[in-house]
Amino acid sequence: MRKFNIGSAVLLSLVIWAAPLHAGAAGKIFTKELISHDGLEQIKSKDADLVYARPGASLAGYTKVMLGPVDVAFSKNWDPKRPGSHFKISSEEREEIRSGVANLVRDEFFKTLQAKDGYQVVDVAGPDVLKLKVSIIELYVNAPDVATAGRSKTYVTSAGEMTLFLEAFDSETGQVLARVVDRQESNMRGGQLTWSNRVMNQSEGELIASGWARKLRKALDKAHGLGKK
Repeated sequence: MRKFNIGSAVLLSLVIWAAPLHAGAAGKIFTKELISHDGLEQIKSKDADLVYARPGASLAGYTKVMLGPVDVAFSKNWDPKRPGSHFKISSEEREEIRSGVANLVRDEFFKTLQAKDGYQVVDVAGPDVLKLKVSIIELYVNAPDVATAGRSKTYVTSAGEMTLFLEAFDSETGQVLARVVDRQESNMRGGQLTWSNRVMNQSEGELIASGWARKLRKALDKAHGLGKK
C-alpha cells in the first residue's frame, strides 16, 4: 500500500478533474453509477479519480468562495502503535499531524484561489459565493517525524498518500453542485530513497495540496472565460 507522511460558463468545466475510477480510496466512497443519489452526474476527465456535477449548473456567477476548516481522517490501516512498529506516536502527536495537514491544505487553497486577481475568500454566504467543503481522507503517514529515544534516520521512496474529498455548494441554498475525489501519493525525488523528516514531509504535503488547489482555480477561471493563468 502506498503511503503519505507530514509533520468551475458551466459547472461541467469541472470535467478537467475526473478520470476513470481505479481501485483505491475513491472506489470505496462511490460506486460507478452515472447519477448520484442527490442528482449529480458523473463526468470523466484525466486529472482526478472521480467527479460528480449537477447538470446545467454554472460556476460563472460565483466570484467569491467560502472555505471553512479542513477535516482530516487517517486511513484505518495506519496504526503506528501496532506491535513491531518503529514509530511510537502519542495521541497528542497524532492530533498534531492531523491539524498540521488540515492547516497546510487550507493554506494552499486559500493562497491559490486569491492569487493574481483571483477569488476572494469570505466568511458570509451570498448569491455570488461558492461554498467549499474540503476534507482529507485516507491519510497514511509513512514515516512520521517524531522525537523518540535513540531515534534513527528513516529513508523512504514515497512520503505517503492522502485523498481529497471536496464538495461545492451554493452558499445561500445549500444545494450541492459538485463532488470531487482524488487520491495522490507523494513521490519523493523520482522514487529514490530520501531521508524522511519534518521539512521534507511538509514540502511533499504542500506539493499535493497546491496541485489540487490549482485544478480548482483552473475550473473557476474556465467558468469565467479567463483561460489559463
